[in-house]
Amino acid sequence: MNYIRSRLGLKLFVSYLAVILVGMAVIGITTKFTTPRAFARHLSFMEEQIGVGMGMGQGQGQGGGMMSDFYRNFQASFNESLVIAVIAASFVAMVVSLVFSRNIIAPMRDMAAASQRIAEGHYDERVQTRGTDELGLLAGRFNQMAEQLEQVETMRRRLIGDVTHELRTPLTAIKGSAEGLMDGILPANDETYQQIHAEAERLSRLVDDLQELSRVESRAYQLDFRDLDASAIIQTVTKRMQFQFEGKRVTLTSNLSAHPVILHADEDRIVQVLTNLVGNALQYTPANGQVTISVEATGNEVRFSVRDTGVGIPPEHLPHIFDRFYRVDKSRSRARGGSGIGLTIAKHLVEAHGGKIWAESEGDGKGSTFIFTLPLAK
Repeated sequence: MNYIRSRLGLKLFVSYLAVILVGMAVIGITTKFTTPRAFARHLSFMEEQIGVGMGMGQGQGQGGGMMSDFYRNFQASFNESLVIAVIAASFVAMVVSLVFSRNIIAPMRDMAAASQRIAEGHYDERVQTRGTDELGLLAGRFNQMAEQLEQVETMRRRLIGDVTHELRTPLTAIKGSAEGLMDGILPANDETYQQIHAEAERLSRLVDDLQELSRVESRAYQLDFRDLDASAIIQTVTKRMQFQFEGKRVTLTSNLSAHPVILHADEDRIVQVLTNLVGNALQYTPANGQVTISVEATGNEVRFSVRDTGVGIPPEHLPHIFDRFYRVDKSRSRARGGSGIGLTIAKHLVEAHGGKIWAESEGDGKGSTFIFTLPLAK
């Protein structure tokens, strides 16, 4: 019994056979109780048709015995035919059940083997989709799961490589400066210590950004939704960033709507998104350039945009600009280009609000515009 319970094919076969046997038992019991009455009814009808009447009184006793013998012979022949039919039906049913159970078990075995290979690290494993029934749907879902696992594994490996590369640069600088101090190559003055402190500060910012990215990607945070004034959010970001813009001699302006634009969102997170976008625009806008923040209501959405007159983005890079650690200029150092995580964090936060974010640019040297939309307050 335990062996049968551990084999799906045997359980399907036994279930088919049990259904057949139960059906045959019902047929046998039913015929046992219904055959005598049916036989008597049809025999009486036949006697009426051939004109058997009251004049056959002397032969009734002998006729009754003959009818009894006739019925017993009929019952025996019927039971014999029924047994033969049951044996033949059982044999055919066993063969058909075996074929059907194997057809059902085959894709299950394929998925079991594929899942084992995926568990061993072979994420490119797929199963063949057969038909559009429940098993075919299960196979399709299995392939979808395997594809997502493969993407997650690819992203994990790429993230480890990116993080390793990004951490190595400041660590190498700190290590080199420390060795230079120990060997007496570098002077022990304020400039050397400031360089070491700057690299340590950059390393600390990178670790903080990675921690924030981990929280955002795993949705390990709560959003405090409430009705907000879009213009007030822009004014908050403008005040926070004004000093940095003045230090780089870049003009920061805002283009606000003439009418109040109310959105339903988490204020701190939207301020964080705008701060990341404005900070990115400042990073890639040269001195005497300009960054403009705009907001408007379009349909059921609030549309924010951050436009700059900076270096611009080539068209082939626009689809990847929100990928973590992505660089348009591969030779650009993180000392100038930031951690490469801010745009990724902004994308996840906007999508968590049910919005969309994208970038537009006409090419190198023509500036760029980052746009995101959020739902209007009801």
